[in-house]
Amino acid sequence: MKKIENPDSIETIKIDKRTIPAGNYTDVGFDSRQVFDIEISLTVIEYRAQILQDDKGKQFVAKFPEAVSKAAQYGSGVKAHSVYMSQSQLIPQARVVESFESQMNLPVSKGSISNFNKEAYLRLETFENWAKAKLIDSELVHADETGINLNGKNGWLHSASNSKVVLFHADEKRGKEAIERMGIIPNFSGFLVHDHWKPYYSYDSIHCLCNAHHLRELERAWDHDQQKWAKNLRKLLEQINTSTKDAGGVLPLANIQKYIKQYQKILKSGENECPLGPKEKGKRGDKNNRSREIY
Repeated sequence: MKKIENPDSIETIKIDKRTIPAGNYTDVGFDSRQVFDIEISLTVIEYRAQILQDDKGKQFVAKFPEAVSKAAQYGSGVKAHSVYMSQSQLIPQARVVESFESQMNLPVSKGSISNFNKEAYLRLETFENWAKAKLIDSELVHADETGINLNGKNGWLHSASNSKVVLFHADEKRGKEAIERMGIIPNFSGFLVHDHWKPYYSYDSIHCLCNAHHLRELERAWDHDQQKWAKNLRKLLEQINTSTKDAGGVLPLANIQKYIKQYQKILKSGENECPLGPKEKGKRGDKNNRSREIY
């Protein structure tokens, strides 16, 4: 943590001269230390709309802000904090209620928390449409899916992202039905990075395989099965990645050719170290060792 130039408050500590030798002293400055802390408190804002009355008794009332529609209501900060706790931090509604009551002396019901979440969901429709358009028009998109608990049942959280935009879609399905409902990949024609899962190949994109998945598979082949070729290939992929970043994203042709030769040499050693056995009828992969199935 670093000190800042403009603290919110300053407390000056003066020397008790009884604790130092007697004499004449000149103030030559100060030493400083900063404490970063938070204050959790309830703020109530009262809006008072002016009322003017003409000589005939007709009254005119100033307009309240659009968001202020009731005599007493929750503010946007309460709603945002509630949604953050329940959705981002995954805190159960009962504990969100407890947090508001114990820390801010603010009564909030579980029903209100549900309403806050619903309001946030509806307000995010504009962002969702914007994010979809940005991802569809981008040059590269990463796609993945992972299992989640969806209303007490097994579901899937689909993601589509680039370096600036991330969009998630919860669905009961993992495959093409869910991808269609998300509405990004079917309309995307750029570079699609994924984990070689078959439904992605149903779409007319430029398919790229995710090296993060490759590295995990290679790590397992080495840690679990002691396959040396997998360890060497993992190191090579990491070296290529570092060299590409250092080169500004594009390797010189000579370096590319060098790495291709090293890559092919390691694959050859893998074939010798772990030869593929005959495929069993009705089963995928190699009956001897399926952990070598690196896409």
